[in-house]
Amino acid sequence: MRAALFQMTSGIDPTANAAAITDMAARAKGEGADMVFTPEMAGYLDRNRQRAAETLRTQADDPVLAAIRDAAAKWGLWVHVGSLAFKGEREDGRWANRSFVIDDRGEIRARYDKIHLFDVDLATGESWRESSVYGPGEQVVAVDTPWARMGLSICYDMRFPDLYRALTNAGATILLMPAAFTVPTGQAHWHILLRARAIEAGCFVIAPAQTGRHTDGRETYGHSLIVDPWGEVLLDMGEKAGLALADIDMARIEEVRGRVPAIANRREISRDVVIA
Repeated sequence: MRAALFQMTSGIDPTANAAAITDMAARAKGEGADMVFTPEMAGYLDRNRQRAAETLRTQADDPVLAAIRDAAAKWGLWVHVGSLAFKGEREDGRWANRSFVIDDRGEIRARYDKIHLFDVDLATGESWRESSVYGPGEQVVAVDTPWARMGLSICYDMRFPDLYRALTNAGATILLMPAAFTVPTGQAHWHILLRARAIEAGCFVIAPAQTGRHTDGRETYGHSLIVDPWGEVLLDMGEKAGLALADIDMARIEEVRGRVPAIANRREISRDVVIA
C-alpha cells in the first residue's frame, strides 16, 4: 500500500480546510497513493468554543465531510479522515470528535468517536478540558480495507494500550493514530508512544498530525509518522505542513511476528489483583 500523509495546520475556516484536503487528494492520486490520511480536527481547529458552536454542523450537514467523500470518489482513493468535530450528535449535548474511513467510491466504511478525552493543566499555563465540550465514544472500531484491517483511534487514545490490545485481538494490523499534539507533550512522548504501540502490537502505526501555529493561537507538534512493526520509523514529516508518501509492505507483519510472537503469546489477564 502506498500511504499519503497530509500534515496540516488547520484553521477556523472549514471551506479552506476542505479545499486543502481535496487538493492534496488530487496530488496524492498523481503520486500513486492508494489511501490518504489526515490528522485529528482536519476540518476545523478552534479552541474558541463560542465561535466553534456557531460554525460546527451535524455529520449529515458537514461540508468538509461531503467534500472529502466527493474527492475520494472522484480520484478513486480511500481516505482516513483523522477526525472532524460535530455538534447535535449526542443526547447529552456535548460534541463528537469523530474519525472516518471512506472508500474509493466515497462511501463511509467506518466511523469512530474518540474514547479517551484529554483533561490536563500543563506547567506552561495551557489548560485543556476536552470532556467539558466533547463526549466520549463507547465503541472500539476496526475496518477492513483492501490492504489490511485497520484499527481506529484518535490522539490521546494512544496512551491507553488496552485499546490497541482489543484492536489487535480483533485482527487489526495497521493502527491509525491521527493527532493534534501540543508541543511540550509531543517533544516528550510522541515518538516513544507511537513506537511502543507498534512494537507491542507487531503492527504498522500511521499517525498524521497537525503542525505549527494555528489561527486560534495554539501550536501543535507535527512529526507525522509511519512506524513499522519492529518500531522503525519509515516516515517522519518534521514540522512542515504538506504531503508525504511511503510504501507499506504488509509482509513485514509476518516477518516481525515470527521473530517476536507477542500476539501469539498473549494471555488474558484477570483484572483482579492480589495485594500481598
